[in-house]
Amino acid sequence: MAISPGTVPFLVSMMLLTGVCNTLVTKYQDQQCVRNCEDENPAHRVFFNQPVLQTAQMFVGEMGCWLVVGIAAAYRRLSSKKSAEERGYQAIDSSRTDGDDDEAVEINQPSVLRGYRVLLLALPAICDICGTTLMNIGLLLVAASIYQMTRGALVLFVGLFSVVFLRRTLHLFQWISLVGVVLGVAVVGLAGAIWPDVKAHVISSLTGAPDGLSDVAKAVIGVSLIAGAQIFTATQFVLEEWMLENSPIDPIQVVGWEGLFGFIATVAVMIVLHLAIGRTEAGRYGYFDAAEGLRQLRDQKALYISSIIIMISIGGFNFFGLSVTRTVSATSRSTIDTCRTLFIWIVSLFLGWESFKWLQIVGFGLLVYSTFLFNGIVQPPFEFLRTEGETEELLPEEPIEHQ
Repeated sequence: MAISPGTVPFLVSMMLLTGVCNTLVTKYQDQQCVRNCEDENPAHRVFFNQPVLQTAQMFVGEMGCWLVVGIAAAYRRLSSKKSAEERGYQAIDSSRTDGDDDEAVEINQPSVLRGYRVLLLALPAICDICGTTLMNIGLLLVAASIYQMTRGALVLFVGLFSVVFLRRTLHLFQWISLVGVVLGVAVVGLAGAIWPDVKAHVISSLTGAPDGLSDVAKAVIGVSLIAGAQIFTATQFVLEEWMLENSPIDPIQVVGWEGLFGFIATVAVMIVLHLAIGRTEAGRYGYFDAAEGLRQLRDQKALYISSIIIMISIGGFNFFGLSVTRTVSATSRSTIDTCRTLFIWIVSLFLGWESFKWLQIVGFGLLVYSTFLFNGIVQPPFEFLRTEGETEELLPEEPIEHQ
């Protein structure tokens, strides 16, 4: 399947748009009051705090990709049938021997996901479960932009795993750009630590965070959970790149299979946790009280609508992200994904969730420049860092053929 250079910016733009939407709507969901909402004291109100249920709804969104696959297949079949009727009978040219037939290529190409081996997609799905659940818990404890900033550690893990397991070659300027991405994220986080944001502090303190912990402890735990989750996410990205390289399967089908396997596993774990913890007196209304979480989703219109939006956005985000992985690489996908921090920060400012800090502009500038540098959009500033060898580029000069 040929991919033109003009397709890549569209994939990147849609990946950023759906990713930003997913993070912000998830944080909005965490801010919805579910009990004691009429109490004049905000500290007595209880907000939505169901990270495992949020992981399950993510996989429901991914499974929705099968609906798109089914509609597309039905449309192709209807179109081919109509076209055949219009043409009438046509003899097949048995002398045709060109090797450019996409269907023949896909049939003959070895695939690690052929037949029962499609179950291998359960591996990145499990990584997604672990990473997403940890990040959802961390998001309960920190502001949305801090959450996204901490995810900046992802690029280093993906770069390292790609070199170790996929035998990728990253040039010196690309390693420097990865470090620059992390430093840019760190500067933005440092600005938040030096000048604490009252609005963000109030929001994060009222969204179901564990009781008995100081604000500093909540922030440390939240950042640690989100940073640790990046190991699982990096493993997922690298596994997906390896599978896409060794299989002609479409990215949208990969998302659908991961959604199916992830949903089954998440529901099974959710039932076990509910029976073991959620239904007990100590676990009631907690993270693992699945019955209460489902009741809240059913009764709260804001939660119900936001869940639908999250399902749609996460399905699109994973599809566009996997398309970027197939077109460029997992490392490029992770560096581009880190740019979500900038857009989330801008929207958070507009919504009044955070206040403006000049130091964050420095961090965002370093973040964007490093991302552009890694993906070949700008050249390294020093001659000795430039290379004439092949590098990963965001915008390929010629159409890329994937067999």
